[in-house]
Amino acid sequence: MIASYSRIFTALCALASTAAAVTPLKVDGKDFVNSESGDRFQIIGIDYQPGGQSGFSKKKDPLSDPETCLRDAALMQRLGINTIRVYNLEPSLNHDKCVSYFNGAGIYMILDVNSPLDNGSLNRGEPWTSYNPVYFKQVFGIIEAFKSYPNVLGFFAGNEVINEDAQYLVPAYVRAVIRDMKDYIAKHSNRTIPVGYSAADVRNILMDTDRYFECNMKNSTSSQADFFGLNSYSWCGKASYKSSGYDVLTDDFSNSTMPVFFSEYGCNEVKPRVFTEVQALYGEEMTQAFSGGLVYEWTEEDNEYGLIKENKNGSVSLLIDYSNLQDQFSKLDMDRIESSNSSQTSVKREECSADLITSKKFLNAWNLPTRLDSINKYIENGLPNKPFGSLVSVSSTSVPVKIYDHNGKEITDIKYEVLKNGEVNKPSATGTSTSSTSSDSSSSSGSSGSSTGTSSASTGTATGTNAASMNGASTVLLGGVSGFFMLLASIL
Repeated sequence: MIASYSRIFTALCALASTAAAVTPLKVDGKDFVNSESGDRFQIIGIDYQPGGQSGFSKKKDPLSDPETCLRDAALMQRLGINTIRVYNLEPSLNHDKCVSYFNGAGIYMILDVNSPLDNGSLNRGEPWTSYNPVYFKQVFGIIEAFKSYPNVLGFFAGNEVINEDAQYLVPAYVRAVIRDMKDYIAKHSNRTIPVGYSAADVRNILMDTDRYFECNMKNSTSSQADFFGLNSYSWCGKASYKSSGYDVLTDDFSNSTMPVFFSEYGCNEVKPRVFTEVQALYGEEMTQAFSGGLVYEWTEEDNEYGLIKENKNGSVSLLIDYSNLQDQFSKLDMDRIESSNSSQTSVKREECSADLITSKKFLNAWNLPTRLDSINKYIENGLPNKPFGSLVSVSSTSVPVKIYDHNGKEITDIKYEVLKNGEVNKPSATGTSTSSTSSDSSSSSGSSGSSTGTSSASTGTATGTNAASMNGASTVLLGGVSGFFMLLASIL
């Protein structure tokens, strides 16, 4: 009974400081949908890894620098971004402030669980050597660190692990990682968080890769991917739907039974990038097969794919690519893009079978690696000394950094805005608009019924299982008397 009183007290503290948050998404057939309203969600996103891989360490990752996150969340709001992908993260760091900034801005996150550091990813040459508890401490650590944030859309179990040079058994090991991640989430998270894979655009094995992860394996149902990302750079300059091969990709993925999206796009062989592929990607034909995409990438690095440039004096320049992308986003018909389609959500998975695989070079076997006892203990008991994250208070504010356009002119009207409950950032013809995706979008704080310009959640004193039981969706979205009784019922 004491534990119950403790949880009730924690719930009351959370309600005292609740405010705006996005509504968690879920997978329904081949769509991402709002878990409350059922509205379709299309990714309008950016790949986010400031400093590149070399800028990542045990002491710093892209979501551990609040000042940079505030700046970038504001600039992404202006652009119309609703999702970021982050490649490299360190579980032990504090991510609360950064995640809260993106959450308040109406921006979701897709997070890779792997790391470029030692023992941080699968070895595509000898996958059995890296499938071990040291690796899964990283994988499950990311899940623990981020599972309680409502704006986590999903996790990538791998990125381009499978290619023509990969060892023949690699697909089975990646699917085993998906299985283990999903089993861990089912055991230790208060909500289902989708898990997927990000593939290289290797056309001769692309559809085999998709079908291998998509199909239902009778002896391991949790191992099927929830979504599929494609890193594709086939549309360069002012290419066309046909010359880029987008027509082929659309045809190939039209019968997919899970959400498919571009996890990277934005060829830079022709500069500046004009992003004419945006109109095709979000056009009527492709939105029946794809759930949007993420442009590569946010900050300018040596490979020259950036939308913004960080200057040595601390200021930021918006490159011409930023302006060109904003122009393309502003033309999108968001009402059509977000409209639900029952044919998208009624699809069913195929059973795994040998005839799904066409290439003799691709694995055509349906037995996954046996889970090690040490990994199973993590799944059964939880990761020891697990990290934990929760939303913290953030407020609408000016960006304390000088911002310049691509002509060198200072932009003075950029501000970070905390959105109301359930609102998602989206493009508009004049900069930034918001999309209401919650039945309670009229209230953003407690029982007040109006926006306060503040997003917060209780950081409290609850830890471990108790804290996780007050998942971000409940902690940040419930308000008023009815919210109290709903939350009370959920924890008793």
